Amino acid sequence: MNLKFMSSKIEELIYGITFDPNTGDGTVAFNTSFVPSADLDRALKLLKLVYASGLNVAPFVEIAEAGETFQGNNVPAGFSGIFTICSITIDGVLLKAGIPVNPVCGGIVQVSDKKPVRFTEILRYDSTTLDPHDVLLSQELTSVLDMIHSGSGKVLASVREVPMVAKDHLEGVLSDLIDAGFKGILEVGEPNTDLLEMPVSRGHIGVAIIGGMNAMAAVKESGLDIRTKAISGLADIDYMKYKL
Repeated sequence: MNLKFMSSKIEELIYGITFDPNTGDGTVAFNTSFVPSADLDRALKLLKLVYASGLNVAPFVEIAEAGETFQGNNVPAGFSGIFTICSITIDGVLLKAGIPVNPVCGGIVQVSDKKPVRFTEILRYDSTTLDPHDVLLSQELTSVLDMIHSGSGKVLASVREVPMVAKDHLEGVLSDLIDAGFKGILEVGEPNTDLLEMPVSRGHIGVAIIGGMNAMAAVKESGLDIRTKAISGLADIDYMKYKL
């Protein structure tokens, strides 16, 4: 069996994303999480809190009960499935708008007084067969709830690079995404300038995007049992019926 690095998987999924922020229609990438059915209401309250704090990608969610299936993901007995928008949806939107985008890495960003300071851990997509945020989440390195309550903590984020000649176009598309309810843009850098202490390739701009798994990190930090799988697949956004 040939190993497939995350960069290859992400590239394949990006080409299938058709979401249009101006119409609100199209396919998106999603993450999968399972929580005990008895804890579903509490988990959803945390998801709403995280989104309201600007630490989740988008407000669109689908819920499935034990025994049900969502896009090939079966919900195990005793659990409820929570399917949320994955941040690579933003990559797909940029690509469809004609902006070349290179997903570089996923990691953890230190935030102080509500301002992102630096990446403290990263895993490059072209050097791992596992999703970086799944790995970092399992290591309990986040403090999303601290960030929400005090303005300081550590949150999941990722870095993309786009050509600096596309800067104006990039800002326009990101503005459209914000209007569509996407809060996932953490910071946009300057050409040929490090982004949150992350080196950026010459001739490019770095874009830091909030991780779609921050809500699940908050659920985990609260002490609830949760099983996660980032970048699970593609779905029409019309299937994401629950809105935070």
